[in-house]
Amino acid sequence: MTTVGGSNPAGDTTEAQTCANPLEECTLEQLRQRRSMKWRTHPADVLPLWVAEMDVPLAPAVADALRDAIETGDTGYPSGTEFAESLAGFASRRWNWDGVDVDRVGLVPDVMMGAVQVLRLITDPGDPVIVNSPVYAPFYAFVTHDDRRIIEAPLGQDLRINPDTLEETFRRAREASGKGKIAYLLSNPHNPTGTVHTFEELAAVAELAHRYGIRVVADEIHAPLVLPGAQFTPYLSVPGAENAFSLMSATKGWNLAGIKAALVIAGSAAADDLRRMPEEVNHGASYLGVIAHTAAFRHGDRWLDALLAGLDANRALLGRLIAEHLPGIGYTRPEGTYLAWLDCRSLGLDPEGTRDLAAVTDLAGPAQLFLEHARVALSSGHIFGTGGAGHVRLNFATSQSILTEAIVRMGRAAALHKR
Repeated sequence: MTTVGGSNPAGDTTEAQTCANPLEECTLEQLRQRRSMKWRTHPADVLPLWVAEMDVPLAPAVADALRDAIETGDTGYPSGTEFAESLAGFASRRWNWDGVDVDRVGLVPDVMMGAVQVLRLITDPGDPVIVNSPVYAPFYAFVTHDDRRIIEAPLGQDLRINPDTLEETFRRAREASGKGKIAYLLSNPHNPTGTVHTFEELAAVAELAHRYGIRVVADEIHAPLVLPGAQFTPYLSVPGAENAFSLMSATKGWNLAGIKAALVIAGSAAADDLRRMPEEVNHGASYLGVIAHTAAFRHGDRWLDALLAGLDANRALLGRLIAEHLPGIGYTRPEGTYLAWLDCRSLGLDPEGTRDLAAVTDLAGPAQLFLEHARVALSSGHIFGTGGAGHVRLNFATSQSILTEAIVRMGRAAALHKR
């Protein structure tokens, strides 16, 4: 079925037998020289733990592949099926899943643009798209900007999919739409909570989707980042998911957001839908992105294993730091991703409903407090939809020294606020 996310018994021969923790290889001074969004949005005295970029160097296999392409001038248009084949091999090694059929895989510019394109295939303007709030903020922006309607099926108090809530939402959406088209945009693993949906949970989703005639589109961009103690289940591997779609890339696992490429995988009963995707869509992917993502999936296992060990250590450290410096702040140990969802409602700083869900850099409540008084940038919970207000999302994919300094600063700010 599935294996623990960090396991790689097969290994690869392109990297050293052991890798150093990538999270500890870059100093703060080196990181501040970067010109990406994470490091240039805020002033230099701010520790940025917000947007989903990791503080790591490129994996050697990825850097080598890009260097070779540049040195030979191989910077043209994407071609062939190597990217899909590399994902198929990775899925087989890591998840014991052989469901990536290259004949049912399409190249897309990135996961969110791919999701939009798939939703265009299976829904019409004005149709509803169901999401589990709180959820990745761009779900709201991309879906609504493409003239579809968001309907929320909030997660349970345990931050997991609540089957009763989901069924009630499916039922209401079906009654309102009649025989119309409905889609369910699933985050697996879930962003921002770090929840890794189980095989049983996803099988229940597939059964409900079949019963109510709803098409599932699974954003599985964080699939490589499942931490010890949990298992990743590809949505397409569960019974009843044959007419669904999955979107995957190496973006999050190997920090490749600036080198865009992704794949959409159609279930066996969705292949005809995928064939209707306009040919020009795959031209939006970067060829260098395809090269980088292919190298990551094919040769980046040991680097990824070192990263996962570092993230596991940081996850534990974060729990200890919160207990010491931020008592009263809720912390549910994430099972995957490098994102922590912190419940800061005890601070009483919740201006719910005052901001635009599509504005991913917008701040409110505790995120604003921590930026202004701790000089730590976090993602404001209210942009993630219902259930997000009063929370913050923290990116712990950084060095332990930066993580420690950030939480200490946040603790001081919270203590001063409570006086």
